[in-house]
Amino acid sequence: MTAVAVLLGVAFVVGTLVLSDTLGRAFKNTASKSFADVSVAVLDDNVDRTGSRAHGRPEPTLTDETLARLRALPGVARARGVLEGFTGVVDRHGDLLGSGWTTIGTNFAPVGDGTDPRFPMRSGRGPAAAAEIALDVRTADKGGFRVGDTVRVALGGPMIAARLTGVFATDDPRVSSGGSLVLFETATAQRLLLEPGRYAEIDLVPVPGTSEAALRAAARRVVPDADNLRVASGRTLAREQVDMIEAGTRQMTIALLAFAGIALFVATFIIANTFTMLVAQRTRELALLRAVGARSGQVTRIVLFEAAAVAVIASLLGFATGIALAGALRALLERFGAHLPAGPLIVEGRTIAVALLVGGAVTLLAAWLPARRASRIPPVAALNAVERPAGRGGLRGRGALGALVTAVGAALTVYGRSAAGDSGRVPVALGAFLLLIGVLVLTPSLARPAIAVGTPLLDRVFGVAGRLARRNAVRNPRRTAATASALTIGLSLIAGLTMLGASIRQAVEERAIAEIAADYRIGTVNGASLDAGVPAAVARVPGITAISPLIRDSVLLDGHEAAVIGVDPKGIEHLIDFDGLAAPETGSRTAAADALRRGEILISADIAKRRGWGVGSVIPIGYPDGARGTVKIGGIQGDLEQLTKVTVPAALLERHTVDRDIRSIMVRVEGGGSAATTRAIERAIGDNPLVQVEDRAAIRKSFSRTVDLLLNIMYGLLAMAVLIAVLGVINTLAMSVFERRREIGMLRAIGLDRSRVRTMVRVESTVISVFGAVLGLLVGAFLAWGILGTLRDKLPNLVLVVPWAGVAGFLALGVVVGVVAAVWPARTAARTDVLTAIGAE
Repeated sequence: MTAVAVLLGVAFVVGTLVLSDTLGRAFKNTASKSFADVSVAVLDDNVDRTGSRAHGRPEPTLTDETLARLRALPGVARARGVLEGFTGVVDRHGDLLGSGWTTIGTNFAPVGDGTDPRFPMRSGRGPAAAAEIALDVRTADKGGFRVGDTVRVALGGPMIAARLTGVFATDDPRVSSGGSLVLFETATAQRLLLEPGRYAEIDLVPVPGTSEAALRAAARRVVPDADNLRVASGRTLAREQVDMIEAGTRQMTIALLAFAGIALFVATFIIANTFTMLVAQRTRELALLRAVGARSGQVTRIVLFEAAAVAVIASLLGFATGIALAGALRALLERFGAHLPAGPLIVEGRTIAVALLVGGAVTLLAAWLPARRASRIPPVAALNAVERPAGRGGLRGRGALGALVTAVGAALTVYGRSAAGDSGRVPVALGAFLLLIGVLVLTPSLARPAIAVGTPLLDRVFGVAGRLARRNAVRNPRRTAATASALTIGLSLIAGLTMLGASIRQAVEERAIAEIAADYRIGTVNGASLDAGVPAAVARVPGITAISPLIRDSVLLDGHEAAVIGVDPKGIEHLIDFDGLAAPETGSRTAAADALRRGEILISADIAKRRGWGVGSVIPIGYPDGARGTVKIGGIQGDLEQLTKVTVPAALLERHTVDRDIRSIMVRVEGGGSAATTRAIERAIGDNPLVQVEDRAAIRKSFSRTVDLLLNIMYGLLAMAVLIAVLGVINTLAMSVFERRREIGMLRAIGLDRSRVRTMVRVESTVISVFGAVLGLLVGAFLAWGILGTLRDKLPNLVLVVPWAGVAGFLALGVVVGVVAAVWPARTAARTDVLTAIGAE
């Protein structure tokens, strides 16, 4: 069991490294291929890779004229304009093919022979007219589409139908990770995804003999002189993408290794407990070695060499298991729709070194104290084969130290919570670490009184077997504490995360729902802009009493850039509760709407305080098109989830921008939301799966979805630590049964039957497990309470929420762990041969 604990911890580390190296290598190879035919590229930094303009910036400046001038340069063999944007493909059942974040549309830019080297056709040809498209082979196969079929394509508004003219292959990593890629004829792509006659990027390929440096210099002379335009080599772009991929995989690796570290930390308790028991069982043997001349250092090395043997074997097995685990995780991701780039599993040399180093270091570190204890066994102990119990004085000293460390950790946590914000996070983190360490040191002193609380129940329900189990559980408090501590760590983290998640979920939901007076929120599944025609289409649905698009943009307020949301003053007072509005008028919604109708703006309290502005202040404003003017502050709004720090009348933005970046639409209907109204809105927007219509229940759920997803991921990762803790309980009980075989034989001889022997071991296991679970719940609740205090600056209504059903589930988990862990030891104990056990030395 000790080897298995090390094996699992090492496998977690190796699997993480192998998976991250494999995915990183595959995506980097794909990224390099994406720019294989690009020598020099001219990019518009005002347009991101989704095709959306950076809000508050001028319109794209790469035009058809720019493309023609670059194409005419000496030394240019080929020039193509490129743009892309979110584009979904709808299957025959009306569902979106692929993830909304990776459903991309781009332009087909043919060269002289009518092909685009980026997209080699498997069948058919590229699109050449407005009603034609081509699809990547994965999406076409998934949707069952063939050349000549009519395919529905979803954008930010009503869907369009187009004829499929071709199916192509691509190495685009977004397609490899489960997305879709649609090709449009260039003019159609510009109209649908960006602006007519404009591009996000222009790629240049030189004629043979033209250097990259010369081509870059020539391109810089031709492109307009604008801060948003830059000229870069294809190698530079590939390197930028590789760096971005490496940053993403690095973050994933660090997160997974953190949980692997927790699993290994739990494993150290099992290893230390095991070697402590081994040393205790071999007290007479080790004392005899001392008696015949063995030095204390030699005895220490005996135990450490034994630990090293376990470490090497377990680490090698863990290395092999980790490779298999990486392959299984990759297959699992594929099964759940994450189409990863093909390629072999990558096993770097450092992964082997890390496996041996981690397994060896953890095992030897955990075995060092038992080894030191073994070296201090006096030779006279060879005359006594009975294990000496831990002295009371040692426990008192350890208890005092544990109480001190626990008190310091708790004090730091309380201080950090009271400080709140960024200043409180470091004290809370340090306090949580010290508190956890202090509780682990203090656990032996807590074992006896804590288990004594359950004495009446154990005696009444299980009789003599319960009394024996209780006494066995507290016979060696250190052993009980080490066994329970592994479970305490795992459950304290899981319980703390559960309470944090429940508290944050409740606070976010309450805050969001409290400020929303609308019955519906309409937006895209990936947060992209809605089509400009969607608000008008929705407004025609019968029964709608108020509607307002939320238009995102950016302005300069007194020289400082500020993200703003433009709203319709007529409808917004019925859709958003402007909490805490400081204006002369009474009634928050009415005051906000009146201010917006007058062409004034609303700002949040923190901006007002930071800039020294108040209601009635007149400040300079710079609009997206570069125009200048002044604007009056009509009110101070609360910190709203649906809006930014600045709310302005939509008309104020529309006069100074062409592209309306509509992030969502708020709607209120007569009589509240209903299934019929929801269906009517969906029909009005063309049953577009890229656009989601959320009622109030769905809005509430959307805020908790991210929290629940993160919690589920963390539960899965912490499950390894709990599994190792279960192995620790099994290991301790099995060794304890072997250690007490003579005692068990005597009990059997004086009439304790097999069933009560099994009951005794099971109850002992359950008592230890429940003790660890209860301690973990208490520590987890306190840590969650402390961490929540540091988040109050973000969520003022944040309070600790204890999900009692979850708490009951964790206690039940402790019982289950105890029962499951006792299966093998209890069976072994019940089968003990009476005569053999009594005769054992």
